[in-house]
Formats: sequence, structure tokens, C-alpha cells
Amino acid sequence: MTGFIGQALIYIVPFLLLLTFIVTIHELGHFLVARAFGVKVDRFSIGFGRALLSRTDRKGIEWRLGWIPLGGYVKFSGDLDASSVPDQAGLDELKSRVVAEHGPAAVKEYFHFKPVWQRALIVAAGPLSNFALALVLLTLLFSVIGERIEAPRVARVAEGSPAAAAGFQPRDLITAINGRPVTEGVEVTRTILLSANDPLTFTVQRGGQVVSLVATPVRQLEEDEVAGRTKVARVGLYLGAMQQSDFSYRRLNPFEAVGKGADAMVSVVTTTFTYLGRIFVGKESGDLLNGPLGIAKAAGGVTKQAVAYEAPPSVLILNLVLTYLQFAAIVSIGMGIVNLLPIPVLDGGHLMFYGYEAVARRPVPARVQEVGYRVGLALLAGLMLFATWNDLQKLSLFKFLGGLA
Repeated sequence: MTGFIGQALIYIVPFLLLLTFIVTIHELGHFLVARAFGVKVDRFSIGFGRALLSRTDRKGIEWRLGWIPLGGYVKFSGDLDASSVPDQAGLDELKSRVVAEHGPAAVKEYFHFKPVWQRALIVAAGPLSNFALALVLLTLLFSVIGERIEAPRVARVAEGSPAAAAGFQPRDLITAINGRPVTEGVEVTRTILLSANDPLTFTVQRGGQVVSLVATPVRQLEEDEVAGRTKVARVGLYLGAMQQSDFSYRRLNPFEAVGKGADAMVSVVTTTFTYLGRIFVGKESGDLLNGPLGIAKAAGGVTKQAVAYEAPPSVLILNLVLTYLQFAAIVSIGMGIVNLLPIPVLDGGHLMFYGYEAVARRPVPARVQEVGYRVGLALLAGLMLFATWNDLQKLSLFKFLGGLA
């Protein structure tokens, strides 16, 4: 029993807190922009299910704390269906009901009768809030920690690896990949991870000479406390500082921290879309995609790593907080990206419908919405099943059950 409680504290509780926090910020984005445009809101809930706490304010908005901590939601007055994009017949029915119950003046307070550009901004505010949250967290991190740059110096070359075959040697300094300059080890690692089976040309400084080496990353199975069992692209290079000039550190003022945070966020977004693009063209297996189980395992791994050092409790707590801020920023970016996908059940699908409405001057027909909604559900379910399959593979569950992994 004690062991289960410990595992729950390490894996389940951090995951639920993280998910609820990020989803609440997402829904708060919808809520704040909607209220700025005068939209009537029935409820803002943190968590789902029966209310543990509930209060209705003077504007008639119910503020609720649900007993299931799996995110939250905002409910606009007059929502008719799950897609929140009724067709013309649905709009006419809703308008008649609102006029009958509250009078003609009340119509302008309902989300569905706002101009299409306002509805689009309200919908886009959710994912944009996730990006804004990530930027705030990354800026805070860079303000507290500063910037540490480690040069891409080769410390060791794995025997029998593509790097060894290409002729890499310890103390080589990588200065460019495929002609693109690199100054940090993380840039080299990121490029290799996204280049499985694609030959890469490395420009290397060796002593006083410039050497060109070609190596092709290959996928290999790795076990990681945070990511679990994954196949990732490697060339067999171990990077690390070998002399004082290989690393530098500087404190960042608030403006520099914002810029560095924005750069980091853009890097995560571009890396994610590059990886997704490689999946669609068959160059990646999607092994790095995570579902709820994978995020929960990663949350637990982050917790364990943050408290693994021998240090005073105050230092461990600070390290845990900073580590979780970084993890929350990355998950928040992921949530923003997923919600912008053009799938009807997501914010991106709503924006797609509003784009049609802006051009055609009428909502998407009900039949088309229904088909789109079903296809969207199927796509989303497929994506979640695929990600969950990856999670189970990484957790070695199938190996435990009979060696299927």
C-alpha cells in the first residue's frame, strides 16, 4: 500500500496537477477573450464531474471546482452541440428561443451571433494562451538560471558507430551541419534526432584544419527514465566540454530572457512540425509521440531526477520547481500545437469552419459538420490510440506480457 501511494505521488499526482493547470490556462484564454467581446458565459469549471465547490457571481457565471482533476472547460450560453458551430437552422432556432426568453437585446450576448472574426479570436485564444504560458515560464527560467552555452565538442566516439565509420575523433569541434552553422551541442543533437537514415555532412575543426565528414544517423533503442523505451536517431557521438573555452555562462536581463524564451519556444514548435512532417512522408515511425501514459511517466521521471541529488531540502525544492516549469512549458506548447490541428473537434477545426463561413457568408451545412465531426473524432481517437500504444511500448508492458515489444 505504501509503495502504491509513493508511485501515485511520483507519477499520478504531478501529471494531474500539470494537466489541470495547463488546460485551465487554455480555457481561461477562451474565457477572457469571450468576456472582452461581451459573450455570456454559463460556467467556468476547473475539473470535471460533480462540483466540490461552486459559486455563482453577479454576472451569472458559475465558478466550479469538479472532483475529477483532468483539466477543465468553459461553457458559453446557447451551446447547441459538441462542435459549437451550429448551422443556419440551428442558429435560427437558438435565436427564436433567446428572443422568447430574454428579448431581442439579449441575442448580441450569445457567442454564436458574434461576428465571425470575434468567434475566431475567442477560439484561437485557447491555443495562444498555451503558447503565452510557455513563453512566460521559459522567460522566468532564463531570468533565474541564465544562459549556459556548451560548444559541440566531441568527447567520445562509440565504437562501430556511423560516427566512427565517418572518421570522427575526440576533441573534434563541429561548426556546421549540411552547411548550416551550429554553436551549441543541443543543435547538433536536435538535428541528428530529426535525420534518421538521412546522410549529414558535418564541418569539423580538428586542430588547425577544417574537415568534412559524412555520417548517417540510425535508430537505436534506448531506455530513459523520463521517455521510457524509445527508438531515436544517433550517430554515436558523445558531446561534452573538454576545455574551458567550450562553455560560457551569462545572466540575462528581462528583455534578453524574453527573447531567449521566444527562441526556445519557436525551436520546440519547428522541431515538432518537422517531426510530424517526417512521420507523414514515412521517414519517422512516430515513436516519440506521447499520450497520457507517456506524459504521466515523463512527469514522474522529471520528479525523480529533480530530487535525486544530495542537497539541502530548500535546494531540492527549488530544483524541482524549476524542472517542472520547463516541463510544463514544453507540454503547454504541445497542447497549443495539437489544438490548432485542423480537426473539427479541436480549436483548429472550428477555425477551419469559421474560415469557410467568412468566405461563403453562411455557416457550414449541418450534414458537412456532422461528417466532419465524426471524421475528426476518428482521427483524434486514432492519434490517441497510436500515442497510447507508443506509451505502452515505452513502459515495456508488452514485453512483460509476453515479449511482443
